[in-house]
Amino acid sequence: MSCNNRELLIGNKVLVTLVFLLCLVHSSESLRPLFACDPANGLTQTQRFCQVNIPVHVRVQDLIGRLTLQEKIRLLVNNAAAVPRLGIGGYEWWSEALHGVSDVGPGAKFGGAFPGATSFPQVITTAASFNQSLWEEIGRVVSDEARAMYNGGVAGLTYWSPNVNILRDPRWGRGQETPGEDPVVAGEYAASYVRGLQGNGAGNRLKVAACCKHYTAYDLDNWNGVDRFHFNAKVTQQDLEDTYNVPFRACVYEGNVASVMCSYNQVNGKPTCADENLLKNTIRGQWQLNGYIVSDCDSVDVFFNQQHYTATPEEAAAASIKAGLDLDCGPFLAIFTEGAVKKGLLTENDINLALANTITVQMRLGMFDGNLGPYANLGPRDVCTPTHQHLALEAAHQGIVLLKNDGRSLPLSPRRHRTIAVIGPNSDVTETMIGNYAGKACAYTTPLQGISRYVRTLHQAGCSGVACTGNQGFGAAEAVAREADATVLVMGLDQSIEAETRDRTGLLLPGYQQDLVTRVAQASRGPVILVLMSGGPVDVSFAKNNPRVTAIIWAGYPGQAGGAAIADIIFGAANPGGKLPMTWYPQDYVEKVPMTVMAMRASENYPGRTYRFYKGPVVFPFGFGLSYTTFTHNLIQSPLAQLSVSPYKLNSAIFNSSSNSIKVSHVNCETFPKMPIHVEVSNTGELDGTHTVFIFAEPPRNMIKGLGVNKQLIAFEKVHVVAGAKRTVQVDVDACKHLGVVDEYGKRRIPMGEHKLHIGDLKHTILVQPQL
Repeated sequence: MSCNNRELLIGNKVLVTLVFLLCLVHSSESLRPLFACDPANGLTQTQRFCQVNIPVHVRVQDLIGRLTLQEKIRLLVNNAAAVPRLGIGGYEWWSEALHGVSDVGPGAKFGGAFPGATSFPQVITTAASFNQSLWEEIGRVVSDEARAMYNGGVAGLTYWSPNVNILRDPRWGRGQETPGEDPVVAGEYAASYVRGLQGNGAGNRLKVAACCKHYTAYDLDNWNGVDRFHFNAKVTQQDLEDTYNVPFRACVYEGNVASVMCSYNQVNGKPTCADENLLKNTIRGQWQLNGYIVSDCDSVDVFFNQQHYTATPEEAAAASIKAGLDLDCGPFLAIFTEGAVKKGLLTENDINLALANTITVQMRLGMFDGNLGPYANLGPRDVCTPTHQHLALEAAHQGIVLLKNDGRSLPLSPRRHRTIAVIGPNSDVTETMIGNYAGKACAYTTPLQGISRYVRTLHQAGCSGVACTGNQGFGAAEAVAREADATVLVMGLDQSIEAETRDRTGLLLPGYQQDLVTRVAQASRGPVILVLMSGGPVDVSFAKNNPRVTAIIWAGYPGQAGGAAIADIIFGAANPGGKLPMTWYPQDYVEKVPMTVMAMRASENYPGRTYRFYKGPVVFPFGFGLSYTTFTHNLIQSPLAQLSVSPYKLNSAIFNSSSNSIKVSHVNCETFPKMPIHVEVSNTGELDGTHTVFIFAEPPRNMIKGLGVNKQLIAFEKVHVVAGAKRTVQVDVDACKHLGVVDEYGKRRIPMGEHKLHIGDLKHTILVQPQL
């Protein structure tokens, strides 16, 4: 129905109203002019690049062949220029969707028919759910809303998310954006979220194009006078292969991501965006990226002007394109690429190869199909739907982690605890809950609002902001704690403490927050629940060891519905099942370890990093999290206890007797039997609950130099078990994938000897030996 015909219906006001509303709902298509190949444009009707029945690679080459050198160069940057003579519009490549459509980049804008989008918990919180199906479903919802906004003319189709860097150091300000410290978890998260975003389109089609960033060994922003623009990450081949590159490889191999972003930092003296080995040889060569490589914003400018990697800007432009960079976020390549061609540093064919990668992605998105494609029906009604907002709440439920619950003080009872004191600088916040790289949320429920839905509340902030620079409000906070039946303290951090360009100097609560918790806990006449909002870990040993603090909850940054989720956990409407995706270290750990040291493995006077290599004391370990019910594990069906490995040829080059191991590349992994591990999970408590089964592998202590692995997560599975019931989880152990380790040269090997599998408090040993 045409919206211009509304005046014909004036006689029926009700019908007029209905039609007007329908026009608003369905008007999104008219707001988005076709990017290219408009059927109404006689200029392009007959062009081969517009003909959808021709293979994409043929269409791409046809288009590139029609472009002048100057037109090509203006397509090498994020704000790609229009080519009016070919009926092609301008395009902004930079949009963000870390945990919901964001307006951080210039590609997406809120307002009008799209005032906001569903804001899910920050990634570190969602990672704590260890639920791969949830990660993919969030991606699917985000891409629905992204497509709807694209149709409405206010967003793009290329989203530079997710961030899959490893949370190597607990002080990193951007750790909140990542799935945590474990490379397997980060890889599974990356692949799941990317699949959700990009969809399962037939024929290599894309719903939106995701991008895994920041490749590679990027996890320092600004610490102790060292910033990301000048940092040279000195990384061993061993650490690069078994830690830093693992999530990116999974993103490409398993997620089939459409883009990878190179980072600001150097790796071993080379800017990542000018490193042919990292880009052309690894991402595109070994991993076979089906997509484009983009720079972090102004990275090419950074390695010329700040790192002084090349003598001239033309050399910088040539170095990046020849290394494999396809798109520059920033104007640098638009300014200096033509000069590089004129000086003979670059050929036009080098530019053609880069454009082929970006234009192919645009064609896979349907941008040259002459219509809005299979998602044209998505519009404002598909953003912030009740279903989407409920998923944001459910994601927060699943990601919140219960760290302490003395005497089963939680859940509280609205009948026994009729008045709750709600205290703390994060007790009534909104934007804090969505962390960074967020958009405009549909709506917020603060912790105070969430708790007020259950009981009467008495509220005092205690501090003005998380910096908590004074104790003037402590008296009022103590007073309401004395009056209430229970006290909830909502403390922690926000973007003023940890953020992009802002790393922490320590792990303690800022300012006087610890004093506020201690004084309020002493004054309270009922249970005291400490709720922490933060991306990185916090040393709260004082509260862990204080009997007056009966429970501790880590909420991360729990998204737009965070306050409702926190309240549901506190009052038992939801049973916590989250597990920590990172180690919580004591403060003295960071006093010994400079952020600039990239080594993962422990050495003399260096404690190592993450649960895989660090053996020292912790506040809370990786994978820790309590429930209101109890679970037990049992191994059933007698798992395989011995495996014989037969290499293609047994000689000194393949079977290394000094390290008692065999290179994975020298065995036929397909011939190995899969080793199924059946874990029976019993809920022995009184409440239904979810449980994460972790399976860790501990390699034999043989002679592989510098191995240093305590244990490594090889698989995890989330399972829901009703009270009194049992569920069986099956994990197929693959010798090459799960029992392999990386040697000092970055080569993956299978050590001979006893491999111990850890499943909760259970252990199972698999003897791996060469078949001679």
